[in-house]
Amino acid sequence: MGAATRCDEYDSTLNLLDSGMLALKLTLVPLFVLVVSMSGKWWGPSVAGWLAGLPVVAGPILFLLVLVHGPMFGARAATLSLSAILASEAFNFAYAWTCRSRAWPVAVVVGLIAWLISACGLSMLPASPIWAAAAALAAVCFGQSFMPRGSAVAPGAPLTRADLLGRMIAGAVLTVLVTSVSGWVGPAWSGLIAVFPLLGIVLSVSSHRAHGPAFVVSLLRGMVLGRFSFAAFCLVLSFSLPHQRPLPAFAEAAIVAMYVQWSTRRLATTRRPKVSRTTAIAAE
Repeated sequence: MGAATRCDEYDSTLNLLDSGMLALKLTLVPLFVLVVSMSGKWWGPSVAGWLAGLPVVAGPILFLLVLVHGPMFGARAATLSLSAILASEAFNFAYAWTCRSRAWPVAVVVGLIAWLISACGLSMLPASPIWAAAAALAAVCFGQSFMPRGSAVAPGAPLTRADLLGRMIAGAVLTVLVTSVSGWVGPAWSGLIAVFPLLGIVLSVSSHRAHGPAFVVSLLRGMVLGRFSFAAFCLVLSFSLPHQRPLPAFAEAAIVAMYVQWSTRRLATTRRPKVSRTTAIAAE
């Protein structure tokens, strides 16, 4: 009787843990997606793109991967997520240029092809933080230099309940997908898929349909600055997870990411008035 009772208690504990994990998968990422999506309505595309650069999707997914597979798995997945910035920038770059002359379905297909080619190439690289950081830095510099320039006409994005619900469902689906197949595809592709451009797709398509290409270009250019904080988050995790418990490691990574995000935002806002003054002087 005692052994049977202990087995029943153990099974109940496992069921409770499974239910709690499923609840995290279904709510954690959608909650972050909700905040980022509403920021487009409140503050416009540049701020929404900047916030979308934070690890609002990949961060919770990496945390769930650590809970399921352990810190070493999570550290390698974080390293590949860092390099996957290149693949995400490939999607943004392809979408930004294509949407100027084509409808959003064509732009999505071209962007996804660019992402897939880049992800396959990254999966063949050594799982080294140095290689990953180099790939991410090259992608950010390239995107900042060659992404098309444009200014949004609308001050903010009107957001319907259907659009918002669709974004949150997409976030939940991606989370469940990555955590479900992670044991089969391994840490490399788990890290790459965790940075699948979910927010880039949903924000770009909805903005493209509502406001046109200029709004989308402004949004995607805002994402370039957000990559620095995401890179810092993944880099901290790749070094700290093998030596620390998960919660302190993720807390440190989040603090570093927020500091980097604040710094890039401050640099961007201080640089903009200088550019405006230079343009005014040139016009005179």
